[in-house]
Amino acid sequence: MGSGLEAEVPAEVRDEAAEFAARHAELAQGYGGNGDPDDPAMVQAMQMVLHIPKAGPPARSALLAAAAAAAVAVCLDPRSGPDGEWEPRYLAWKRSRIRKVARRARGAQWVAAQDVDGVTVEVDGAQARAFVPGPVGEIDQRIRKLQIGGTDLEHDEPGPVDATLPVLWVNAALEMSVGKAAAQVGHASMLLAGALPLAAAAEWAERGFGCAVRDADEKQWAGLVAEVAAGRAVAVRDAGFTEVAPGSMTVIAVPARG
Repeated sequence: MGSGLEAEVPAEVRDEAAEFAARHAELAQGYGGNGDPDDPAMVQAMQMVLHIPKAGPPARSALLAAAAAAAVAVCLDPRSGPDGEWEPRYLAWKRSRIRKVARRARGAQWVAAQDVDGVTVEVDGAQARAFVPGPVGEIDQRIRKLQIGGTDLEHDEPGPVDATLPVLWVNAALEMSVGKAAAQVGHASMLLAGALPLAAAAEWAERGFGCAVRDADEKQWAGLVAEVAAGRAVAVRDAGFTEVAPGSMTVIAVPARG
């Protein structure tokens, strides 16, 4: 006979570790497999917005680190996982090509962008938001009206890298705009998360996908390419739609060493 004092057991207890594992497994499968649709307006892309105010613009390296973290955060967000509200849009994009388009915003534009589904990350005062992917013909008007090009940031020298953070090395020889580089580091953070063992990816997620972004000169780049060949780093090879030649290696992501 029960005492009437038994604790109530929730009808459904979420296993957050298992849910993260499912999202990571999907990312680890890679992307692609589905060709582009006949209607160009239905091509899938992840929109990204970089906060670049006129007064006191952010450091380029910090802004790119924020963009990289925001992109992978959308992919591994619970809402992008099984039965999540973002899952259909996320999978339609991820299973075609991981195209990204970076735009800039300031003032009221940046504030309005926060109401569109996505994730915002701030790194050392620099802010970027990555949005749930979807067809390019159905972009929310608050995002569509934002300018894609026209603003760039000077290369900065942020100093030594924290050994506990992954490093996304940008190929300086390609001289990419900040918007192009933001899309490329977003690709790199995704590829790195998928390549990491589950436990390491989960630990990275706990740290908000913090990373460092640095420019690599010719000598550094040669060493990084060797790391990719040895399986100790992952590389982004661009499709060549904008700015760089098809097949160009744009970013190399190196896991945390610490």
